[in-house]
Amino acid sequence: MAARGTVLASLVLACLAQACCGNVLFSSLQRTLIVSASPHPGQVLKAGEDKITVTWSYNQSFAAGTDAAYKTVKVKLCYAPVSQVDRAWRKTVDNLAKDKTCQHAIAAEPYSLSGNRSLEWVVQKDVPEATYFVRAYALDAAGIQVGFGQTTDRNKTANLFVVQAITGRHASLDIAAVCFSAFSVVSLFGFFLAEKRKAKPCSTPN
Repeated sequence: MAARGTVLASLVLACLAQACCGNVLFSSLQRTLIVSASPHPGQVLKAGEDKITVTWSYNQSFAAGTDAAYKTVKVKLCYAPVSQVDRAWRKTVDNLAKDKTCQHAIAAEPYSLSGNRSLEWVVQKDVPEATYFVRAYALDAAGIQVGFGQTTDRNKTANLFVVQAITGRHASLDIAAVCFSAFSVVSLFGFFLAEKRKAKPCSTPN
């Protein structure tokens, strides 16, 4: 009996330690926020140029007081499954402390129950080219996730959009590269002709 009590106590302490460290399982969260974003499905946005308007509100279908612990809402840009394939650094993990799905912060603001909240965000230049959706987390006073909402279903297969990354190349650079290449070819051809003339034996007079 003593041994069983010790094991039970250890399990309780382990659970408490996990909760204190903020190891929340995504599967344990209720979808208490309704979230929408301006890009239509399949739309391509340019990093550093285009904007996303995100709107969120509390899902009134939940019982009053469900959001009593909500203090902050954090909105994030998240990788869709198609852009996670063979990319372990974007892997979805149920434990949110280890999850890599939503790596790009859009905004964080105080939670408010009154009406829809809307914000506008310019897609940052360092956002990689990929397919995305938007997710919002409700956090308590300790910064622990206690609710969520997103622009797609839990399988993340609908309402997805694409971000086109900055290539770092400009038209002027491309033109300069073409001109330099052409000059190199002409110079090489001229050098070849000059060398050929030098190698040609001179004719001797009779």
